[in-house]
Amino acid sequence: QMQLVESGGGLVQAGGSLRLSCAASGRTFSSYAMGWFRQAPGKEREFVAAISRRGGSIYYTKSAKGRFAISRDNAKNTMYLQMNSLKPEDTAVYYCAAQFSSNWNRDEVVNYWGQGTQVTVSS
Repeated sequence: QMQLVESGGGLVQAGGSLRLSCAASGRTFSSYAMGWFRQAPGKEREFVAAISRRGGSIYYTKSAKGRFAISRDNAKNTMYLQMNSLKPEDTAVYYCAAQFSSNWNRDEVVNYWGQGTQVTVSS
C-alpha cells in the first residue's frame, strides 16, 4: 500500500504562514492525484485543495482560494500546501490524501490517507 506522512504543522498567529509537506512512499506517486483535507473539532472532514497527477490542474475550497497554494514535486514524491494569511478558523488537523486518478474526482473514494498534522492558528 501507499504510505503518506504529513509534516510542517504547528502553532502560528493569525496572519502568519505555514508550509505543510506530505511525503509518499510504497506506490508510484505520479499515478495519483493528491489532495489536502482538514478536520476541526466538532466538524466534518472537509476538502481544502487538490492537484492532478502532473500538477496541471489545481482546485481549492472557497475559503482557501487566494491564501493557500498546493503543489507537488513528483521527483521527490512530495506534495505541499503553502498556507498564508492564516485565520483562527483554519485551525484543524490537516490530512494528506491520494486518489488513483489523473485528476481529482470528488465522487471517487480516497485511496490513502495520512495520519494528519495539527495546525493551530491563534488570534
